[in-house]
Amino acid sequence: MNGAWLGANLPGYLRFKAALKRPRAVQESLLRWYLRSNARTSFGAKHRFGTIRSPREYQERVPLSTFEDYGEAIERTAAGEQGVLTSSPVRLFEPTSGSTHGAKWIPYTPALQREIRRAVAPWIVDLARSRTGLVGGPSYWSISPETDLAASGGSTIPVGFRADSAYLGGWFERLADRTLVRCNDLRRMTDIDEFRRRTLLRLLAARDLRLISVWHPTFLTLLLDALATSWRELLPVLRHGLAAQGGVRATPALPGRADELERADPERPMTIWPGLEVISCWGDGQASSLVRELADRFPGALIQPKGLIATEAFVSLPFERRHPLAVRSHFFEFVEDDGSARFLWELRESGCYSVVVTTGGGLYRYRLRDRVRVIGFLDETPCIRLIGKEDGISDLYGEKLNDGFVADILAELLPELVPEARFALLAPERDGRAARYALFVESSIGADRTGSAPETWRGKLAERLEQALRANPHYAYCVRLGQLLPAAVVPIGRGADRLYLARLQAEGKRLGGIKPTALSAATDWRRTFLAGAPPT
Repeated sequence: MNGAWLGANLPGYLRFKAALKRPRAVQESLLRWYLRSNARTSFGAKHRFGTIRSPREYQERVPLSTFEDYGEAIERTAAGEQGVLTSSPVRLFEPTSGSTHGAKWIPYTPALQREIRRAVAPWIVDLARSRTGLVGGPSYWSISPETDLAASGGSTIPVGFRADSAYLGGWFERLADRTLVRCNDLRRMTDIDEFRRRTLLRLLAARDLRLISVWHPTFLTLLLDALATSWRELLPVLRHGLAAQGGVRATPALPGRADELERADPERPMTIWPGLEVISCWGDGQASSLVRELADRFPGALIQPKGLIATEAFVSLPFERRHPLAVRSHFFEFVEDDGSARFLWELRESGCYSVVVTTGGGLYRYRLRDRVRVIGFLDETPCIRLIGKEDGISDLYGEKLNDGFVADILAELLPELVPEARFALLAPERDGRAARYALFVESSIGADRTGSAPETWRGKLAERLEQALRANPHYAYCVRLGQLLPAAVVPIGRGADRLYLARLQAEGKRLGGIKPTALSAATDWRRTFLAGAPPT
């Protein structure tokens, strides 16, 4: 099946390799296809797609957009109307985090799934060419346990993919599934500890495991931590098997594999999966230190950083030890600091840009709010590295909290629960391996420099805050997996606004340019407000 999977992806690999030499022609062809195919949609008719003759005219005719610009169109599509944004039928909505709302629904069409396959194909074949041992066993692609955030909410169209392979669609999805450790049924599990236990049992049974693909590295490190603490409990279960439960398949008895694992060391996972070739995960920004930890735990395995992949679009991919733009997948533009937009073929080395995409899912000149730097070229195609989110985003583990979303939460909660509060700031905190978001609230009621306060409002505020933050599906997922602890409330004394301004001024910001914000991505605000008091 690995051979069949590689064979199916080989044509996509060859087309991508050829496209690297002629990115402008490929991009212009993609744009012509979008305009021609969607000229009769509601969006295409409004912007007269049928009369646009060049990429520059497309820029002049269609404005840059954010998800908020698509609210009415998404509602119409969810109600069953087709041909609103794209002629390709919307088959599913995938939730992701929003800026002013907790979740936004990204429309997925057969056209968008083809575009994803155009990036997956060269990645898979290139990886197999460099690590030939990959064909010798199965792969594991991360499975996300279901939550009620994927509920339809009245949509006539399904909401939420069941597994990473489902992004591919069609027979590519079915073929990919045949190469994987079978874990799709585990998505139905609501108990995260049982979800991890069942996942570990499936992986322990896969002696010939060759590839692990997760998103944030902590998904894997938390699994490994659970493996070490429950090792002596897992081996007897593997030996005798585990019955089916609530739609989850049974785990067969594997006494021979259990005997073999008696000689393995859970602290050295390569003794469990000696043939493991590759771990694919995020490797930029906050994830970089965890990549080094994985390299220490899996000596000999390639830790391959993923490209820039968003729910809305596949931007770059690992290929020939670089990360070129997915030139065949979408039509790309890149916004400079002065607001001007460049095309892919106009990028310069070392330049920093904000990514804009047009996709087969019906998003046009859509700002992803990801900042990238061009770090070179592969043939004629730029290679990029993610710098981070644009201002107003905090993203330790993929939670993608947005300042506007947090501000709306505080505007609702604080007048009700802490009406005397003159200052509040939500920021991430780290305490060893654990992390959480802390809401620093200025209050004269029972606050002292240790952050103590009457539980009558502190506990209630923390509970309501956590509930509101979980409206963001990525945040809820990180908490559910244990990557983030539930949010905490930290009362602080009067004068917090002065401390806030003084710190930003000391960091070089002009007083007149400091904007009020509800969210900071910095992890050390406790030291500023509470003189180094430890997390509580």
